Amino acid sequence: MEPIARFSPRSSARLAGVFELLEGVASATGQVSFLGRLIVTGNAAATAANILAHQGLYWLGFALSILGVVFHLAWGAIFYELFKPVGRGLARFALLVLLICCAMQAVTGLLYLAPLLVLQGGSTLGGLAPAQLQSLAYVFLRLNESAFEVDLIFFGLWCVLTGYLIFKSTFMPRVLGVLLAIDGVGWMLYLHAPLAHRLFPFIAVASGLAEVPLILWMLIAGVNEARWKELASRSA
Repeated sequence: MEPIARFSPRSSARLAGVFELLEGVASATGQVSFLGRLIVTGNAAATAANILAHQGLYWLGFALSILGVVFHLAWGAIFYELFKPVGRGLARFALLVLLICCAMQAVTGLLYLAPLLVLQGGSTLGGLAPAQLQSLAYVFLRLNESAFEVDLIFFGLWCVLTGYLIFKSTFMPRVLGVLLAIDGVGWMLYLHAPLAHRLFPFIAVASGLAEVPLILWMLIAGVNEARWKELASRSA
């Protein structure tokens, strides 16, 4: 945390915006876009054929998923430093939730790689027929999907906590906090995945209305340094 603390509040906010943007692009591309192009729902054989035929794309998706974890940790640490003056205890709890979120994100990366390793298993999995290998690879993809949904639940909780911190702060617009908290409630609906799947269009809209303006605000305006320093001095 010490190197982060050396930056000015506005520079830290802009750096957080950069890492948040990079994480969103990396995770969405690897876990959603690339896998969506390769998975044939309900058809393990066709999915396996797609993976083996596009191994370069698959490895790139895995690499992006892991980079997403790194970017996520970076902007999570910066957010903690920025909002610590608002409420140290709540900021620590939000950081803990984000660390759990990143751990689940790393698990999804492991499960992302598992299907390719199974399909390339060769003699190490020689006791399994091709159809069994394909089914096993497909199971790992389903586990990846479930782990990703758990990741979204913790991310939603982080959004609610951070939205409250933004709302309480005096150095960022309160409306951003309200929108982020609403966004978080939407992601937390993955506690019951069938409901979240049905309501996904609304969740996606809430996400766009909250996360895009937040990233833009962080990149362009950052935080009001005078108010941040005033709050930090009172907190100290």
